[in-house]
Amino acid sequence: MAILIGLLGQALLYRTALGVNLVLLVGAVLGTAVLLRRPGARTDRLDLWIAPAALAFSAFVALRADPALVAFDTLAALGLGAAGVAAIGGARLMRRSLLGLAVVGLRGGALIVGGASEPLAAARPARGAEALRSRAAVLAPYLRGLLIALPVLAIFVGLFASADAVFSRGVQDVLSIEIRLGEVPVRLALAALVAWMVAGLLVAVARQVFPPEAHSLGAAVVSPRLRVPLPRLGLVEATVVLAAVDLLFAVFVGLQLTYLFGGRDTLAASGMTYSQYARRGFFELVAIAFLAGGLIAGLETVVAGRSRAYLASAVALTGLTLVVLASATLRLKLYQDAYGWTELRFYVYAAIAWLGLGAVATVVLLLTGRTRWLIHALGMLVVVVALAVSALGPQGFVARQNLARAIDPGLVPPGGETGLDAWYLSSLGDDAVPVMIEALPYVDAHDRPLLEAEIRGRAQALRHPEATAWSAWNLARERAREALTVYLQP
Repeated sequence: MAILIGLLGQALLYRTALGVNLVLLVGAVLGTAVLLRRPGARTDRLDLWIAPAALAFSAFVALRADPALVAFDTLAALGLGAAGVAAIGGARLMRRSLLGLAVVGLRGGALIVGGASEPLAAARPARGAEALRSRAAVLAPYLRGLLIALPVLAIFVGLFASADAVFSRGVQDVLSIEIRLGEVPVRLALAALVAWMVAGLLVAVARQVFPPEAHSLGAAVVSPRLRVPLPRLGLVEATVVLAAVDLLFAVFVGLQLTYLFGGRDTLAASGMTYSQYARRGFFELVAIAFLAGGLIAGLETVVAGRSRAYLASAVALTGLTLVVLASATLRLKLYQDAYGWTELRFYVYAAIAWLGLGAVATVVLLLTGRTRWLIHALGMLVVVVALAVSALGPQGFVARQNLARAIDPGLVPPGGETGLDAWYLSSLGDDAVPVMIEALPYVDAHDRPLLEAEIRGRAQALRHPEATAWSAWNLARERAREALTVYLQP
């Protein structure tokens, strides 16, 4: 089966842009895993989302053409695909501790790199030398017969060629055949590489290579294979740490409520106008929120017990972090309203959304005493936000929003930048090609040749065989071709 998938992989991937081919390949691997899993193996109900998520990310590769997004979705599809194979084999991934997941990841990586070596070694007979000698004894007479026949055949061919001109011409044609391997070696190498890695990965469904942990999730702070206990922190110390951080956050939140949300005079307090004050600091605030979440997760790992004071301090810090995220969101919105959209600002919004959802999940898990699930919950929220980002399409969204600002200057607040940045627009991927064409009337005259040249270059690139193969089908590229066809019509 691995060889068949390898042949399929080279047929779908060789000199072909990523598109629907990734969906077919990931689906083939997952389907093969279902067919080959050992009797009695079942996918744990908590792991049922992994394989569909892998297929969803691979599907977005066939829908979007944003290079950064496609790269992320490809890695997510491959990583979740490998995890899906392990889950199909009964690895029970979501019930493992963090270190247990790390052990599974290392073991899985070793299987992929080791490839077919492990299944081949397992399939080798115990008495390999004797089996080889037995097979050689069976084949030896046939090989000796061929060696004896070769000179005899050569003599007869020479005689027949001398006797018959047609036969002689046929012999000459055969001997003059020029064997052109062309792409065959590269295709075979690609097929061998894919088959090698898939063969190693499928070991996870054929054998129990990921035994369950000795303890249920949360009963141990370490994986059963890593018996080094983590240091413990006293409950009082942990509570003091949280209380001190809470106090600092409370002071900051008070300032935000007074100056950012309340609109007090910032010029007298900081020497900045309100617009200058509010349009900065969002990156730092996102980092602060991330570190606050890491502090809570770290304390939950090492704290010795939990009291009401500790729990209240942790919940308070989470609530204050949500206010910090609100401050970051408002600052970013004011900056984006003034200067327009970029991919970076879009992804900062996505990070804020993930941190906000993570903060809500943290409060729920703290109050229910299930913070052992925190890392798993945050990981699943990464998948949810990433799928939402892929569904929205950052480059197309950013291009459309900036075009809307150029069409309607009323969307830009006083003091903001109007117009359209042709240089930035031309740097976006094929998702933005239809918007590039729509934007031509709204670009400054001296920048229009740049955008027109970029559009013509995209038209040429999209006609390349690597982008037109059926296995490279991609919705964003199809829409770009349609828009270019209309634009380039004489």
